[in-house]
Amino acid sequence: MRRKHLVVVVVTIFLCWNIMMYYLLVSKNPGKSILVEEKLTWLEADIKHELRENTALLEQLQRQARRKTEAPIGRQAQPEIEAPNQKIEAPIRMNQQPVDANFVILPILMIACDRVSVSRSLDQLLKYRTSPERFPIIVSQDCGHQTTSDVIQKYVVSDNIIHIKQPDLSNIELPWPKKKFSGYYKIARHYKWALNQIFHHFNYSAVIIVEDDLDVSPDFFEYFAATYPVLTSDPSLWCVSAWNDNGKGGMVSDDAELLYRSDFFPGLGWMMERKLWLEIGPKWPVTFWDDWMRHQDQRKDRVCIRPEICRTSTFGKKGVSKGLFYEKHLKYIKLNDQFVEFTKKDLSYLKKENYDPWFKRLVYDTPEVTVAEVMSGSKKHLKALRVTYTTKEQYKSLAKRLGIMDDFKAGVPRVAYRGVNSFIYSGQRIYLAPTADWSQYDLTWT
Repeated sequence: MRRKHLVVVVVTIFLCWNIMMYYLLVSKNPGKSILVEEKLTWLEADIKHELRENTALLEQLQRQARRKTEAPIGRQAQPEIEAPNQKIEAPIRMNQQPVDANFVILPILMIACDRVSVSRSLDQLLKYRTSPERFPIIVSQDCGHQTTSDVIQKYVVSDNIIHIKQPDLSNIELPWPKKKFSGYYKIARHYKWALNQIFHHFNYSAVIIVEDDLDVSPDFFEYFAATYPVLTSDPSLWCVSAWNDNGKGGMVSDDAELLYRSDFFPGLGWMMERKLWLEIGPKWPVTFWDDWMRHQDQRKDRVCIRPEICRTSTFGKKGVSKGLFYEKHLKYIKLNDQFVEFTKKDLSYLKKENYDPWFKRLVYDTPEVTVAEVMSGSKKHLKALRVTYTTKEQYKSLAKRLGIMDDFKAGVPRVAYRGVNSFIYSGQRIYLAPTADWSQYDLTWT
């Protein structure tokens, strides 16, 4: 009861403060009614969000109280933390309220435009969705394409999908050299509007973002539900992604349980928290939003969780990118076909304090060889090999010879963590890595 009263007091103080701020805004800015109205709309959404969060917290506390009364008295043994292919000692855990992966609500935001094949993506999501209540699906459509809209509306009627439409369909005036990029400007505009709807209209605490040309794996929802508590508890994380840029068949292991940390923002099916949108939403870029997120000014050394085997794959050969990379790369991405019960596993090994010591030990205890030795197979008897690079040019040369993507964004190689790229070559684990004294990325490597 004392906790319940505390929640009520906090909510009351929050409401009173916001009412006072309202009168201050109105009295100080009488000539800016439109701006005030917009701020009040966001304020109202924030209040609703706080009430919802406090209600959820109260329910969680009540569930835990019931469990304590039912559980036998005594100290439970700390579970052992298992990292990929290796066990490490479990750290002492602080006494905190964990997020229950079996109760959290994670909406799916599908970004759509003019693909009638949106039905393929929706069918996949509906096929593998475990709970409509926990995973509501919201399709945000741009472009004003009526045929696509009609396809989506069928799901609204039959499957209770929510269909929202971007109201601003105006052309974006650009100088001649940039006109060919107008599609990217419209995509960035659409993302900003849609994410504002998710967090300031629907008042959700997090969102899983997909696009209308993605297939998903059988454990797509399980994967995000299980990693959400890790995302919320580790401040060094800012997203969870379903994508591995080097996830082609033959370049990944068969172990569908393997998950990693990555300094590179992957996209193509990813999850973010509300608090991140409150940070980056007001300064959202006018174009190329994904590359913008990879800049250090936004990333701030935060990282994403990504899988060994992709939980999404794209069938969108045609789009604003004109099929760029599709024929040579994207269509070969391997989509996971196994169901991994991630919510029953301890994923705390992915937290920075647990992962970094294990990862550095794993990589730099691996025998160092030349790329020629890797390609010849002369060290095939070893489980894993490490190839060292020291310059941008050397990395690009080695990456091309080993068949992985060789580009950088804001100094970070695709997929890399701490400069290390992990992949499979001819059935053998390879680490393309900087020297052991690596400390930070060189932002001039672009």
